[in-house]
Amino acid sequence: MSVDPRAYEAQFFGFTPQTCLLRIYIAFQDYLFEIMLVVESVILKKLERLPDSKITPFQIRKSTENFLLFMRQQFDKLFGTMEKVLLQLVLNIPKNVLLPEDKAHEQYPYSKEQFQALQDEIKQLQQQYRAEAAAGQALRAELEEQKVVQAELEKILQWFDGLENVCREHGTGNFKESFVFLTQNSKKLRDVLKDVEEKHKKIQKCDQLL
Repeated sequence: MSVDPRAYEAQFFGFTPQTCLLRIYIAFQDYLFEIMLVVESVILKKLERLPDSKITPFQIRKSTENFLLFMRQQFDKLFGTMEKVLLQLVLNIPKNVLLPEDKAHEQYPYSKEQFQALQDEIKQLQQQYRAEAAAGQALRAELEEQKVVQAELEKILQWFDGLENVCREHGTGNFKESFVFLTQNSKKLRDVLKDVEEKHKKIQKCDQLL
């Protein structure tokens, strides 16, 4: 059988011509084998009706196999001719025929050099797109960080506003005085905390003694 891939025919039919021919060949071989079994069984039945016959079932089987071999050899010779006819007249697309899905190639023909240049341009555009996408992602991440920093700054500003209000309530008007006032109160708080810790330790020792 022919080994020509015939890709254009496969594109049109949905199968390769070689596949079609192979299935025809196998189907005929199977059909021939089944027919020979039927013929053999008929001959054996008729042989049973002739008790004086000198022909044995083994001879019939041998004759069947020989005839089957002969038929296969003849079919192989005929199949070669049939294959050529089918490939030339049935399973063949002429060179001047263009399939509908390939009309674009006729309208916009490209040489190999032009096609390669187009492929290179596509690759370059893909690389640019990936670079721009990565840059956009980095900008979005930076924007999110700026939003977090802005939120923290707003909290600090709110804290300073609250501090300023507290300082005004205690009669300290400017930032320097407010800072001094905050420092003094912070020291007082540390002293109170230290005193509480010392008293707590004393209470723990008393509990241990008890």
